[in-house]
Amino acid sequence: MRLDELDLEIPPELIAQHPTEPRDACRLLHLDRVGRRIEHRQFRQLPQLLSEGDVLVLNDSRVLPARLIARKPTGGRVELLFLSPFIGQGGEAPSGSQWEALARPSSRLRAGLELSVGDDLDVAVLLDQYLGEGRWVVGPAGLLTIPEILERQGKTPLPPYITEDPGDPELYQTVYARAPGSAAAPTAGLHFTPGLLSDLRTAGVQTASVTLHVGLDTFRPIQVEEVEAHPIHREWYSVPEKALGTLNRARRENRRLVAVGTTSVRVLETLFRDTSAGEPAAADPQGWTQLYVTPGYQFRAVGALLTNFHLPRTSLLALVMAFAGVDFTRRAYAEAVAERYRFFSFGDAMLVT
Repeated sequence: MRLDELDLEIPPELIAQHPTEPRDACRLLHLDRVGRRIEHRQFRQLPQLLSEGDVLVLNDSRVLPARLIARKPTGGRVELLFLSPFIGQGGEAPSGSQWEALARPSSRLRAGLELSVGDDLDVAVLLDQYLGEGRWVVGPAGLLTIPEILERQGKTPLPPYITEDPGDPELYQTVYARAPGSAAAPTAGLHFTPGLLSDLRTAGVQTASVTLHVGLDTFRPIQVEEVEAHPIHREWYSVPEKALGTLNRARRENRRLVAVGTTSVRVLETLFRDTSAGEPAAADPQGWTQLYVTPGYQFRAVGALLTNFHLPRTSLLALVMAFAGVDFTRRAYAEAVAERYRFFSFGDAMLVT
C-alpha cells in the first residue's frame, strides 16, 4: 500500500472539540460492504443495525491521567508524559514499577535524577535510563507505583488536535472503563451510554469485555512510503475467562463478533489468527500483540467494526481500509466531510458491516 492512499482532507473546523451530549446522540455512518451502500444514522440506532446473537466486543481499558508536572532539585519544571509500562528485554508483563515517559525539556536531565511531584515532597519519581528522542525509563522513588502516582497527581493527556479543555476528564473515558493502563482512550466506545447498552441487551446483543492498553504510538503517523514497512508498536492485552468463553461460543455457533474500535480488532485477530472458522482461540488470553493490519489482511474473527474517524497516515486508518476496502473507505470519508460529520476522538462514528 502506498502512503498517499492514506491521505485524506479533513477541514479543521470538523475536528470535534467536545463530545456530543448525550453521547449516543452523535451521528453514525453505516457502511454496507456487500451492497456498497452508505447510510446516515444516529449512534443510538445501533440496536436496529445489529442482529440478535451478535457479540459486541468492548475494550474496558481506562485512560490514566498520564501527564505529570514535576520539579528538578533546582526547581526547574519538567513535563512527563507516561507512554506505557517499560518492556524489558525479556518481554515481561507490565508491572507498574517502571514506565517509559516522554520528558520536556529533556536535554539537561540525567540518569539517577529524582524529580518531585506536586506539593507533596514525599512523592517523587526517578529517572533511570535514557532511551533517546526525549524518552526515559522512569520509576517510583517511594512506595507508590507509577499508576498510583498518576491517579493522585496526573492530568488527562488529550490529543493535540483537541485544543479546548472539555472540563470533566471523565468525558475522555468510556462508561465501562475498568482497567487503568491506557495513555489514550479507545475512542470508539466513547459514544455508549448505560441506557444504550441496556437497549442492546434487550435486543439480544451480547457483550464481551477485553482489555488492551492503548499506547500513544498507536497514533504515530506513518512516515515510510510503503505502508507495510512501518514499524508497528506493541500493546498489552488481556481477555478474562468469561469473555473468552463468550467469544469461543459465538465462534462455534457462527455468530458475529462486532469489534468496538481498532483496539478490539487487534485483540480478536490476535486470539484467532491461527484458527479456522468455528475454532476456539489459539493464542494466549494475555500477552503483547504486535499485530499490524493493512489492506490484504485476511480477517479471521471480526465480522463487523464500529469505529471513529481516524487521522490520515496512521495505522488505524490502514486497519479500517483493510476491513472496508481502500476505495470504499475513501468514498465514505469524502461523504462524511460533505455531510459535515464531526471527526476524531470526540467526533461521530462509523459502523462497517
